[in-house]
Amino acid sequence: MRNIDYFQTLTQTVENALAEDIQNADLTADLIPEEKNATARIICREAAVICGRPWFNEVFRQIDDSIVINWFVDEGEQVTPDQLLCTLKGSARHILTAERTALNFLQTLSATATVTAQYVSKLKGGKTQLLDTRKTLPGLRMAQKYAVACGGGTNHRIGLFDAILIKENHIMAAGSIAQAVQTAKQRHPGISVEVETENLDEVQQAVDAGADIIMLDNFTLEMMHRAVKLVEGRAKLEVSGNVEIEQLEKLASTQVDFISTGAITKHIRAIDLSMRFESH
Repeated sequence: MRNIDYFQTLTQTVENALAEDIQNADLTADLIPEEKNATARIICREAAVICGRPWFNEVFRQIDDSIVINWFVDEGEQVTPDQLLCTLKGSARHILTAERTALNFLQTLSATATVTAQYVSKLKGGKTQLLDTRKTLPGLRMAQKYAVACGGGTNHRIGLFDAILIKENHIMAAGSIAQAVQTAKQRHPGISVEVETENLDEVQQAVDAGADIIMLDNFTLEMMHRAVKLVEGRAKLEVSGNVEIEQLEKLASTQVDFISTGAITKHIRAIDLSMRFESH
């Protein structure tokens, strides 16, 4: 697996999120005496895979690095409803200012990790790996790729810069699958070249052209079986297109190498988290 620096954009991502929320002031927190300290508890209200601690911590660090965070769960840990995740101690003003942005990161990344883990569980024991896509929330690419990994999934290309995926429009512009693959390998030696196909004839063309990975886009189960037999291990095979969790076991039974889905990063519902101040 590639060595990915998931945290390369963390500081800037948090800065952007805080600027979006606070701009020049937190008018409501200004009502609280500056010297007032507090202890707060973060609770998860539903079963989830917790993910996003580094972003959560960075929010509080940027607001007030004297706030003490004590975590009771590990990153990637499965939790149960009403489980205590962490406590916060420090300036009441600053805890409240950071609260929503910190919880936004934690609830969103935990959602991605949770859904990913559900998908991965359907593939347990087989050769097929679950891949993510570039269908991520704007500004959260690296964070969601990290969450997929926390949930047990595998990252596809991070962006347009680190792998080649030749799709229908690329093929049309290049002239043919063979021409597109040949040009890709000449200009970017050592970089993985994947070709999206829509039928078995295109699969054959991609194999003949020397593609490293062949995407079977919206193939039927029968076509997938035929593609596996046709390719005979000469390229990796990836199934993609409207993949639902209920289909995973049948898709994996074809013995393809990968199943990719955008659902784990875009069809997500934020995990229900809450922060409660402790009475003194």
